[in-house]
Amino acid sequence: MTTTATATKQFMTSDQLLEHWQGHRNLTRRVIEAFPEKELFEFSVGGMRPFAKLAGELISIGGPALKGIINKNMEAYDEEGFNPKTKEDILKKWDEETEVINHYFNQITEERFQETFNLFGQYEFPVYQNILYFIDNEIHHRGQGYTYLRALGIEPPFFWERF
Repeated sequence: MTTTATATKQFMTSDQLLEHWQGHRNLTRRVIEAFPEKELFEFSVGGMRPFAKLAGELISIGGPALKGIINKNMEAYDEEGFNPKTKEDILKKWDEETEVINHYFNQITEERFQETFNLFGQYEFPVYQNILYFIDNEIHHRGQGYTYLRALGIEPPFFWERF
């Protein structure tokens, strides 16, 4: 009979997870930069929201969610709190939220990643699942951005170049 040893090493460290997430954020930032100003706020395909709205959603999730996790605050999600008027507004806020994400992510202990947390008072999952959702949601919306850029005749950044 063959037995399998139990692995004692974890698959990924929290630092590696943050680096992975920030790689996606770097790429999404480059997608925002690729848009002409007008099209960033007005262009859509098939009734989807313009990319400025999608970027606003991403800005309104990551930092505020991590702050809520750390402070154990289940305040409702608020996408309407940020209403940018220019691409520069979006990029500035994106960079500010990157620092907020770094600040709060680094306060999550290994044990907390496994704790269930009712994010925004409506998404009750372990913290690590909420973080994976933030990344998945960003990838999904960035894919919409790629579709918009291609429809505008603009070559999007290579998806594998995250840094």
